[in-house]
Amino acid sequence: MSEPMSETDEKSTYEPLDVPADARERGGVEILRAGMMSDELFVAARPAFDDPGMWGEVLADITRRLSHLYAADGKYTYKDALVAIESAFAANLGAPVVPKSPRRAKGARSRTKLRAKAPAKTHVKTRAKVRAKTPTKKTATKAAKRKAR
Repeated sequence: MSEPMSETDEKSTYEPLDVPADARERGGVEILRAGMMSDELFVAARPAFDDPGMWGEVLADITRRLSHLYAADGKYTYKDALVAIESAFAANLGAPVVPKSPRRAKGARSRTKLRAKAPAKTHVKTRAKVRAKTPTKKTATKAAKRKAR
């Protein structure tokens, strides 16, 4: 793997990443390429999906993979890298910045009782929430048994 360009490097050549061996062997289509030149982001992409929402899943998977990359380097934990990327991503899309809470050592007890937080209200329904509201045979059967009592 080549070293990333530093801000002081004055390179006139582009250093592309290698295509993963699995992708070369199995085939496929490149859907996204990103590069940095003089602190400017260049992106090439295909409208690969009928539903643009699928890009959210792709970007989430990329975020997880980048977090593993930073964790393997040893400078960050997977969770810290994930939170840093997610926070920057959300802030750049206009989400309010949530201040970091101070961390306690593992096993340290809080001096106050923990209270359950109310779930945040949102106008966006995720697939998980939509699925959760759809009654299944199992939940319908339980409801029928309760009414019979």
